[in-house]
Parts: sequence; C-alpha cells; structure tokens
Amino acid sequence: MGRTSESKKKLLQQLKMEAAAEIGRLNFVRENNNHYKGDVTSRQNGLEGGPIGGQMVKKMVAFAEQHLKQGGTL
Repeated sequence: MGRTSESKKKLLQQLKMEAAAEIGRLNFVRENNNHYKGDVTSRQNGLEGGPIGGQMVKKMVAFAEQHLKQGGTL
C-alpha cells in the first residue's frame, strides 16, 4: 500500500528538519522562521536555504545507494 500525499509531505518536512539541524541551519527553515521574505533577494534566500536542499539531496542519494546495495530497486 502506498503512502498518502500528506504522509509523504510530513516525511519530507522531517527530512528537511534533520538536514537543517545537521548543518546548523534550523533558523532558516520556514517552519521555524515564517517571516515575510518578499524584501529578501533570491541570492540571499539561496545562501540561507540552499545548503539545506543540498544536504537533503545528499541524504536521499545515500539512502538510495544503501537500498540498492541491499538488493532493492528504486
């Protein structure tokens, strides 16, 4: 049975929080800092939040590699 879209969303939010915590950027996660950012440049937003997405991708790739090594399929 597949996961619901709501459970997938919660898993991604959890992954984002873990990734942000690992690199010390919890203060830049929207769930922790939901202030207006319309006056912040895209460059600044990228500098603040971009590393979080990069860490998330690293974690997803590591999970996929481990899963494949164990004989799983993607």
